[in-house]
Amino acid sequence: MLDLAWSEIALIGVVALVVIGPKDLPEAIRGLARGVQKLRRMAGEFQSQADELVREAKLEEVRSSINEIRSFNIKDTIEKAVDSDGTIRKTFTEDPLKTDYASSYTPPAGAMEGAGAAAGSAEPPKPVPAFIPPAYAPPPPLPPAAAGPEPVPAPAFVPPATAAPLPPAPEPAPNPKT
Repeated sequence: MLDLAWSEIALIGVVALVVIGPKDLPEAIRGLARGVQKLRRMAGEFQSQADELVREAKLEEVRSSINEIRSFNIKDTIEKAVDSDGTIRKTFTEDPLKTDYASSYTPPAGAMEGAGAAAGSAEPPKPVPAFIPPAYAPPPPLPPAAAGPEPVPAPAFVPPATAAPLPPAPEPAPNPKT
């Protein structure tokens, strides 16, 4: 318990013999033994009191809390906290390619006039996939040929060069004396 070797115990005995003295050493050992016995009795009483408290409680609260912990479903609790309206679950469970793009697509005004009139048929546009693999993607468009320097756009605000002079203030009318 205290992990003392015999050599350490012998050293403690020699120091006690020198410090306490040979006359008082037996009385000191008896006092130490009484103190250890008293500590053991107190520990036993504490243990019996703790056992009695456990018996009085009849462990009903402990049993109910253990059953509550066993029935606790952490998966559902976390899912409700993170995805309360179910949109994340819906995102991962529905097939994104199943969506009917033709019914949800509305062409811009005027787009069908020129193309539809020339072709003579009003076909709905083909559905556009959400993702095109790189192997099947069309090459990017080439940049336009440089025709010359681009015109500089006009600034949004041009401050006046000089402020217009203010008109002269009218002179006050003379006061007639009475």
